[in-house]
Amino acid sequence: MSSKVIVTIFGASGDLAKRKLYPSLFRLYKSGNLSEHFAVIGTARRPWSKEYFESVVVESITDLADSPQQAQEFASHFYYQSHDVNDTEHYIALRDLQNSLDEKYQTEHNKVFFLSMAPQFFGTIAKHLKSEGIVDGQGFERLIVEKPFGTDLETASQLNKELEETFDEEQIFRIDHYLGKEMIQNIFAIRFGNLIFDNLWNRDFIDNIQITFAERLGVEERGGYYDHSGALRDMVQNHTLQLLSLLAMDKPATFTKDAIRAEKIKVFEQLHNPTDDELKKFFIRGQYRSGTIEGKKDISYRSEPNVYPESTTETYASGTFFVDSDRFRGVPFFFRTGKRLTQKGTMVNVVFKQTDSIFGHSLQPNVLTIYIQPNEGFSLSINGKEVGEKFSIAPISFDYETDATATGASPEPYEKLIFDVLNNDSTNYSHWHEVRASWQLIDRIEKLWAENGAPLYEYKSGSMGPTASDDLLAEYGAEWVWKPEPKN
Repeated sequence: MSSKVIVTIFGASGDLAKRKLYPSLFRLYKSGNLSEHFAVIGTARRPWSKEYFESVVVESITDLADSPQQAQEFASHFYYQSHDVNDTEHYIALRDLQNSLDEKYQTEHNKVFFLSMAPQFFGTIAKHLKSEGIVDGQGFERLIVEKPFGTDLETASQLNKELEETFDEEQIFRIDHYLGKEMIQNIFAIRFGNLIFDNLWNRDFIDNIQITFAERLGVEERGGYYDHSGALRDMVQNHTLQLLSLLAMDKPATFTKDAIRAEKIKVFEQLHNPTDDELKKFFIRGQYRSGTIEGKKDISYRSEPNVYPESTTETYASGTFFVDSDRFRGVPFFFRTGKRLTQKGTMVNVVFKQTDSIFGHSLQPNVLTIYIQPNEGFSLSINGKEVGEKFSIAPISFDYETDATATGASPEPYEKLIFDVLNNDSTNYSHWHEVRASWQLIDRIEKLWAENGAPLYEYKSGSMGPTASDDLLAEYGAEWVWKPEPKN
């Protein structure tokens, strides 16, 4: 059934809207999840006309449309209003436009608001949506907010307080596009749809779990933003900890948003609170220096545009989290994320404990690898006999790689997440309890690093980060499973 809804996008002239939101809405249109009874209101400071806005939308979906007529028909549902987020009169005009479109498209007063703007405007927008009667209690009313959700616990708490003056927690959808990726959602199927993993997914059988978010590129044009953020805030507080919660959670009673959310929240509440000494030991930061890959010389982070020449902002963060639950107490969840690394790749490696060997030599551990991007799929490494006269054992890999993305069967993350909002499914969104618990720990690490209480390691562009990260795993008798070869 197609949704009846008006979607209002604050920040409609921005890059995210053009690259992700309009194409995702169009895919929902092509699949029939949006049909005749929908409209999109775009707002931004630029004085665009409806005709120009339509042309921007058409351009963003040209490669997806079956015909120019289909693209234009979709774009005809888009309306634009030049908007100053601080101007009350503009919200009154927005309300009038919304009411007229509700009548025209018969959307039954259903509304979705997407805040694709800087977080400092979120509270102001939410306040005016209520005071000017745009949020009026008729139909469903849902709010999507982009990350970052605050820069620390204090700012996140203030932001949440401002939003909750207009919207209930169940109406707020804090987006993390990684949670919309097909293989991250496939973790539910792998863990809870297979007896072999359902029974072994605990500290009795798992030695460690490794989470890698590796990027080949540097900060590029985001130097000004990144220098005030860093890898810890940009990737660990949200993406890494959200992924960890899916890997560490207990089996929910049912596959419903409420049951899944309850188990995820338990993980965040059970995150081990390190001592000051453990903070210094468990978490490592690094910053890339110049290097050469495939004949191209990369500049150092401090030479990037809009970066402070003596910046101590980390472009690499690594460490280990522990979850003090009966299921995973004592099992290290290693993570690493960084820019200008050897190769782009996001994956999870679940390393199982080694079995006792009767063959006179040690055996390689079984490893389940979940590939998230750029490839999607998984592999399972087990020990088997090599072909030949001698009885020699070596790892054998069972691999599955999906081509759903290539065929168009796999939805884009934003498409899936917007679809979830339309269907009031918050399974793949962050609850405030999760956000609060993650900031409580991240703030302590940030404070330590801001006071230079831990070393800032240098690493060469094209490497997989500072050797201190390898040393940390070695202390637990482990090593990184994924070791891509540098391409010098």
